[in-house]
Amino acid sequence: MNDSFEKTKQSIITYFKGVRTEWGKITWPEKHQVVVETFFVLAIVIVFTMFIYFVDVIFNAILGKI
Repeated sequence: MNDSFEKTKQSIITYFKGVRTEWGKITWPEKHQVVVETFFVLAIVIVFTMFIYFVDVIFNAILGKI
């Protein structure tokens, strides 16, 4: 029982050591890049939302005449 606990404990410790090592390898983007890409994502979401809304309005108008 104690041997199983030690193996599990060692596995968890090894896992978090690996996480710490990989965390140091991450290349974080600059603040300007994050702001610009966030703006573009929001703009694209707004454009697609308006497109879907207008398509919905058109279909409602067409199907309302049937």
